[in-house]
Amino acid sequence: MNVQSTTDHEERVARLINLRSWAVVGVSQDTRKYGHRVFIALLESGYHVLGVNPKGGSVAGHRVYPSLADLPERPEVVVTVVPPPVTEQIVATCGELGIMNVWMQPGSESETAIGAAQEHGMTVVAHDCAMVRRKQWRDAS
Repeated sequence: MNVQSTTDHEERVARLINLRSWAVVGVSQDTRKYGHRVFIALLESGYHVLGVNPKGGSVAGHRVYPSLADLPERPEVVVTVVPPPVTEQIVATCGELGIMNVWMQPGSESETAIGAAQEHGMTVVAHDCAMVRRKQWRDAS
């Protein structure tokens, strides 16, 4: 991994937190799973959030789309809450779709995914939990 300074990391976190349109890849109907928790927390903080899960369906009354390509609009940020090999595929899809900001939840990142995102010129946050950063989120409502 390209090791960057703490200051660089904090700047990337701030940049992504200030963007208002997010997609949660790995959203779940199971309230115990982090995909569900991240999705709901973003909604409650006033973010515009789209859910992505190959199973589709809905979460908290919001439609869940089977893939990023199926979304009705392109989010500013994609947050991954999936296994590392899936995150690697998601990064490639983000590159194809022109999505330039990816937040990899702990456990979803891999050196391959991080490197690929950086090669695409994406802003990447990894090894950091969006939920831990929740106090920094700005209420958009």
